[in-house]
Amino acid sequence: MGGKSKQRTKGNVRPSSSGKAAELLAKDKGTVPGFLGFGASQNELGYVPAVQGLEEVDNLVDADFRMVLRKMSKRDATTKLKAVQEFGTMCKEKHPENIKGVLPYWSRIYCKISLDHDRRVREAVQQAFESLILQVKRNLAPYLKSIMGHWLIAQCDTYNPAASAAKVAFQVAFPLNKQPEAVAFCKEEIMNILFDYIMKESPETLSDPQSVPEEEREGKYLRVVTSSLLALKKLLDLLPENESVALKDRLMELLSQSKFWKYSRHKTPQIRSAFFELIIAFCQYLPELMKFEAARVCPAVLLSIDDMDPVVCPSVWAAALYVLTCIEDCWAHVNAKKGVLPKLWTVLKEGGRGLATFVYPSLLPFISRLPEEIIGSKIEFFTMFFSSFSKGLLSERALMSCTESSAIVSAFMECLRFTLHQNLGKAEDQQKLQQMLINEQLLPLLHSALKNPKLQTDTFSQLADTLASWERQTDNPDIEEWADAYKRLLSDFWVGLSQACMSQLGSTEADKNLLEGVSSLLKCLRKPGSATKQSVKKKGKIRFIDEEETENHNSNATNRLEELTFGTKNALESENLGDTSKQLQDNHPARTVPLEGLVCELAKLSMTFINEQNSEMHLTFLTTLVSSFPSRKLFTTLLENDNPGSAESFLEANNEVKAMASNPAIQFLIQKLLIWMKESRTDLNCLVDMLYSVLHCCLNNERKIILNQISEMEQGWLILSHIIQKACVDPIKYAAISDWLKGEVLGEKLVSLTDKLCAMGITSSWPKDTHSHSWMLLSLALSKHINNEFFIDEVYIERIIDRLHSALSKDFSKDPSKTGALEPSLSFICDLASKFFCSIKGCLQMSSAEDLLYTIFQLCAQSQEKTHLSDADLHKLQQTWLLGLTSLINQQNGNFRKCGFFHSSATWLKSQVQTSTLDAKSLQVLLSCTYTLLDKMKAAQPQPLHHLITLIECMVPNHSEWENLRQKLSPQWLSKVLLMEQLSLNSDALCAGNDIYSSDKIPNHLCTTALLNQVLLQILEADIFNGQEEIHTVMPTSQIAAEMLYSLQWCEEMKDFCPTISKYHELLLQFDITRERLRNACSTLCETLFSRSLQSGLLWALTASQFITQTKVDGGCDLKQLYITVERFFPLTEASLHTIQSIAPSLLQEDKNILVTQCAAKLSTSKSTDITIIDGGFGSLVVINSCLQNGTNVDDHLVDDQLFISVLNTIMEWRNYEEEIFLFDCTLKPPEPNLLGINVEILRFLRLLIKHLPTSVTSEQWDFIMCSILTWLEAMSETVSLDSKPLVLHFVCQICGMLSDLCYMFQTMTPEISKTLPDNLANEWDNFFVEGAYGQLLPLFLKIAAECKGTILLPSSMCLLKALGEASTLIPLKQLMNHSLPAKFIAGQKTNLPDKLQSILNTLAPLLLCHARPVKITTYHILHKLMSELPAFDHEHLNSYDDNGNDEEHALSPPAALMSVIGTQEADLENIFCNIPVGEYTDIEPLSEAYYSILGYLLAWKLLLIFFKASPSELRAIYATYLRKSKCLHKLLQHLFRLMPENPTIPGQIADSASKGLRTLFSEKHVILLQETETLNTEVSKLACAVYYSVLEDLPATVRLWWNSQDKRVSSTVDKYTSRYVSSILSSQEISAVQSSTQTFKSMVVKARPVAREVLATYSVDDIFIELIIQLPTNYPLGSITVESGKRVGVAVQQWRNWMLQLNTFLNLQNGSIMEGLALWKSNVDKRFEGTEECMICFSVIHGSNYSLPKKACRTCKKKFHSACLYRWFTSSNKSSCPLCREMFF
Repeated sequence: MGGKSKQRTKGNVRPSSSGKAAELLAKDKGTVPGFLGFGASQNELGYVPAVQGLEEVDNLVDADFRMVLRKMSKRDATTKLKAVQEFGTMCKEKHPENIKGVLPYWSRIYCKISLDHDRRVREAVQQAFESLILQVKRNLAPYLKSIMGHWLIAQCDTYNPAASAAKVAFQVAFPLNKQPEAVAFCKEEIMNILFDYIMKESPETLSDPQSVPEEEREGKYLRVVTSSLLALKKLLDLLPENESVALKDRLMELLSQSKFWKYSRHKTPQIRSAFFELIIAFCQYLPELMKFEAARVCPAVLLSIDDMDPVVCPSVWAAALYVLTCIEDCWAHVNAKKGVLPKLWTVLKEGGRGLATFVYPSLLPFISRLPEEIIGSKIEFFTMFFSSFSKGLLSERALMSCTESSAIVSAFMECLRFTLHQNLGKAEDQQKLQQMLINEQLLPLLHSALKNPKLQTDTFSQLADTLASWERQTDNPDIEEWADAYKRLLSDFWVGLSQACMSQLGSTEADKNLLEGVSSLLKCLRKPGSATKQSVKKKGKIRFIDEEETENHNSNATNRLEELTFGTKNALESENLGDTSKQLQDNHPARTVPLEGLVCELAKLSMTFINEQNSEMHLTFLTTLVSSFPSRKLFTTLLENDNPGSAESFLEANNEVKAMASNPAIQFLIQKLLIWMKESRTDLNCLVDMLYSVLHCCLNNERKIILNQISEMEQGWLILSHIIQKACVDPIKYAAISDWLKGEVLGEKLVSLTDKLCAMGITSSWPKDTHSHSWMLLSLALSKHINNEFFIDEVYIERIIDRLHSALSKDFSKDPSKTGALEPSLSFICDLASKFFCSIKGCLQMSSAEDLLYTIFQLCAQSQEKTHLSDADLHKLQQTWLLGLTSLINQQNGNFRKCGFFHSSATWLKSQVQTSTLDAKSLQVLLSCTYTLLDKMKAAQPQPLHHLITLIECMVPNHSEWENLRQKLSPQWLSKVLLMEQLSLNSDALCAGNDIYSSDKIPNHLCTTALLNQVLLQILEADIFNGQEEIHTVMPTSQIAAEMLYSLQWCEEMKDFCPTISKYHELLLQFDITRERLRNACSTLCETLFSRSLQSGLLWALTASQFITQTKVDGGCDLKQLYITVERFFPLTEASLHTIQSIAPSLLQEDKNILVTQCAAKLSTSKSTDITIIDGGFGSLVVINSCLQNGTNVDDHLVDDQLFISVLNTIMEWRNYEEEIFLFDCTLKPPEPNLLGINVEILRFLRLLIKHLPTSVTSEQWDFIMCSILTWLEAMSETVSLDSKPLVLHFVCQICGMLSDLCYMFQTMTPEISKTLPDNLANEWDNFFVEGAYGQLLPLFLKIAAECKGTILLPSSMCLLKALGEASTLIPLKQLMNHSLPAKFIAGQKTNLPDKLQSILNTLAPLLLCHARPVKITTYHILHKLMSELPAFDHEHLNSYDDNGNDEEHALSPPAALMSVIGTQEADLENIFCNIPVGEYTDIEPLSEAYYSILGYLLAWKLLLIFFKASPSELRAIYATYLRKSKCLHKLLQHLFRLMPENPTIPGQIADSASKGLRTLFSEKHVILLQETETLNTEVSKLACAVYYSVLEDLPATVRLWWNSQDKRVSSTVDKYTSRYVSSILSSQEISAVQSSTQTFKSMVVKARPVAREVLATYSVDDIFIELIIQLPTNYPLGSITVESGKRVGVAVQQWRNWMLQLNTFLNLQNGSIMEGLALWKSNVDKRFEGTEECMICFSVIHGSNYSLPKKACRTCKKKFHSACLYRWFTSSNKSSCPLCREMFF
């Protein structure tokens, strides 16, 4: 076989395809042996005729079907399976006409593939066949005979899914009524196929031995034989009776074969089972054949009854019964004594070998068909039969399975009843047989059951049924002889049973299980219905022909047992007294009399053991007897041997007592039962059952007296709890004691018990299980009810609840922490309350119940820190409260008590939030409980609107309460808003208290607003009041929402003072209390806030401003509609002034202009004291500043320039005429607040003037401005400190701001603007004013910075530091280098700097250690100006590092002050990162101790790198050596890889393939800002990235050395991170630097190739031409730069190698750029051409580090070397000889 691509042998014209070969074969012979041709077995051709002519096949069969049918012939199971599935799919999709063409060929393939070894294939074939049948329908008829045989076999497939699929297909093809006809039509063909498979086939004929494994062949053969036998049975089942006869000859032929009968002993269970099933069919439909073959049938079946294979056993026994029925003389063909019965005895003795459910139901029919001659001696036979039964029952396998033992017991009793029924005669042998069966079989069986509890249920139930059957037969009037016989049987049984029970009870071997078995037997005999039902499923039951149906027969005999004197109409089917009486009445006298006598005898014997041996076991047995058989006769029997006692010792002496004393039940109670109870002789439950039996024999008033006396006993509560428990679950017992339960005695005792238990729970700690029965008794009293009534009187219920409430709230009202003492009883109280709340409808109508619920609510609504409750107790309280709340709402149906739970809860909630101190956890618990409370009320039907109104009214504060709550809020926020210029003040009254708000308690105003707004939002969104209009009459929604916004604004302003604010915000978010929800809920909120702002100002103004701004953005507020005209703001008050300041950004431009104009006019008229008041100069200037600062566009001349100038002139007039208002001299006394306020506003105005109109200011006005600044600064520099009042700090901040504005203006001034300013203004500023200003400012900054040490910085202090810092950072370099600060030097400090520079370095550098961010940043910016100037001083002294007698490599320290800071911070960072490996990112919390240490460290390094970058290459080498030797750079790099983020990509970017890539922290320039930004939490990581980038840029060689020295993990981490985020940026920058460099070289040209990361350098001198290619690695600068050789002309190889080595050394070992390396290399080459010899150690003319020439010459060989190279040579070789001549080097 070959493919198309293979080359065919020359001359070979025959195709290699099997399909084409088949075509040729057809042409040669004219026929096709079946459509599929090859591989078909010869014997199958007889069933499916071959189709003639291939052309016809091609024309009839669709091409797709042809391909699928071809695939079905493959051997691979998967291929066949897919082909069959595809065939089924095609049958559903193709046209029926195309499918019909497949039928001739499908029949053949079906017959073959339906027997396939793979079960999946067989199942799929049947499913495909079903699809085919649905399409072709009647067209299948012509091919039916060819496939019907295999179809029946498939329906009997051993693989159930395949068989089911075949049956479904068969039912689709033929309805049930047509199936016999279809089978009859094909019966001959079916019989032929089945006969061949059963008798002719073998594993070798069914499968090809050469291609099919032996195991597979054997399996297929066994399966086909099994299916064929079952298919023959199915054929007989389906064929009509007349058609079966037609097959008689073929069947006779089958039965005559010896091979067929050998199947009964086949080793395969499936074949044996199928064989016996076929025998059953033969017996059913062709019994004459069985009779004819009786000699073979009977031995084959009857001798196989011991076949215990689970598959075979059911079929064998069914076949045995059919054979016994069908063949009358069957026993003639087998030896019963030797062949059958021994096998039967073996099966019975072994208990059916686990198959009892199949074997034992067949025993009764089996023995019923045994003839007399086979049985022989009945006594011997049945003795053997039932003895084998008993042995089998006691076998291990039978005892392990309840089903097995039940089947054996049922069969035993059925056979016993049958045997006795067949032998009821009076003959001697029959009577012996009867006695034997009773005494030797039945009673021993009972004895076995008594010892084995697993057998008791079935045995006792069967015995009760048997006795009932016999008792019915004794009353049979038709057959008197039978009645006498059954009476005799019953008599014998009861005599034997009595003897057996008495002997067992009196035996020394009697144990607890045996006595329990006896009691169970007696109960079952008394009440057969109490036996456990064996199964819900109905089972077949054998009923004897002569047994009458007497189920409804009621005996008229009198019940000898006494009836119960009390009962109930609704008697339950449970084991209680009522049922006892009824059952005893219904029992037959033949049973009741002996049963009663037996019970009395057993009780009497038990009492003897109890009295003589104090037997606990017999006492338990006696309690069971007395409880089950209560009667006065029994009690009399129990008292026979005892001396009569007097009941008067127990009962009160009166006439009733005398009558009671004669009652034997009461005498038994006094003399025995009570004593046993006191002694706890046995389980109290049993004794209580016995007590109920005593009560059963007493009258109602006698029961009351007995129970009252029992309650007075020492163990009375325990006994009563058991008595009541039983009464609660049994209506009969409840009816017996109901009058006593409702009585006064029990009620009072329960109330006093409650007092006692609660007192014990509070005052002492006792185990929870102590007195548990007492708690249980109370639980029963509060939870159990009959007919929706408590079983004790309701008056006592209310009193008990009141006691529980008192216990729970006794100490809680004074000190909630004492609830911890309640813990022992708290759990019990919760259980009691829970059961009570869920007990009966209306239980919470009691006032005490609502009070209890209120107290539980209080405990639930407070945090565990206050209540000291455990989690378990709190959970119980919460569950109890929810149950009670739900019950209260559901039970009252809206009829709430006026001062009940809801009113009390609302009042308490109001008190909690207004007067108590709550932390975040306490408030969360309170809000959660309130939410649940409202949620339950909302869910009530109907909704209790009136009570919701009452609840809300009780919780909402009045006006004065709101005012008091607001006054309690800390005013610290004022200092912040003042310094942030949000509000202006001219009074210090509200700015008191500068300490941090350290309390973790939430202010009452915040608690109140959170609670009320949660309630408000919850009610509004539930729409309970059907709109906002109706709820406004109930609660002031806008007022509540406004107060919430006021609280939120206070939190916003206080977040820097109070750490608790964040927790409060989280709490609000948890309950979804947000500004958006409030705005949506309250439509008039904007008007309310604006009105509050105009009334009160301050925080109300800020609240209104923020709300209006947000609402305006959303388009929901028109500010103009709120104030109508600006006249509403006048006359100016503090409130209206703050309102204007707050809403100024949102005001219309025309209104701003009006305000500015009016205030400017008022300002010009303000004189004397009017200048500093709100409705005068101060207020007017505030309004002008606010309007000009917020949105007034001066540049577009929306405001007249002249207005600015006129205001300035007014201020200058004040300077001339009201000089006292200017704080030019305030060093003697503190400035007044009103003066501070007006000066602050003047400064604000001057800053606006400079910003917008600097060119309009005259020279005189400039002099006024700059002189005023200097004077103010001089006046305040002596008095200001961090502890100054907010107004003072604000004034200083404005001075610094003014100075910053001036410095910035002059430093950024363009020539065009300079021309518009007065002449010499800039010179005056630079030469006079700058020196004066910074001469005051820089010492002031240092003074304030010194105050920061060891103090907590308030937000106001931070504002001062920022203002000072902004002004200080603008100090000119000239002023900085010529400062007038006190000198500061450090002993032993090596430096080349001038004294002034060293002094300022020593002064400023330590400020990098300050724990104040503004100080650190300001210091950094000041030192940043100096760093670039410092290297020049070291460069001047570079020649001093000569090699005079010192050949060691030089190392020079950078500025010592800076290195000292780095060293100090290194120690701190080592402690911070001690346990964090390199490469693991560490998140640093902003403004923490670690944050300040790391920030100072990184800033110091940032300055050091700036210094390094500004140094010339000679100094960089010396500095780098120092950094490498001191290892400080190594430590820096390790710390950086703990601080840089794992992903430095800037968030919020969208990936764009067109862009160069995502921006990272390395690609963006990092700017260190003085002002704190929102990204403060990422400041350290950004700074770390910036430092790392600078280190790689400025110290690449040093970093490379460090990287190469790290271990594998660190090295890999650094490499991956740098390559991914930094290398590409640095490489591009380096290449761009080369490309854009303006540096030119003589004789050398440098070009850059950015794409290839290469630099091409070409050096040419005369005839010498050198080309170098420098390539940067992908992990630059960690990887080494490679230098490759290009073209070279005129240079020797050795010289060329030396030069390549030099350039490699310069580029990889020097901390410089490529251009610097090339310049150094060129100088080296130039020197070589000039005749200077290179050092023979480094082969370089110019040293790579110190750029020196070879100067040290050997006196012998005269060669010169670099000093550094010689030093390294001597130290590494430990010799002092010349490297070349090896002579001593002198």
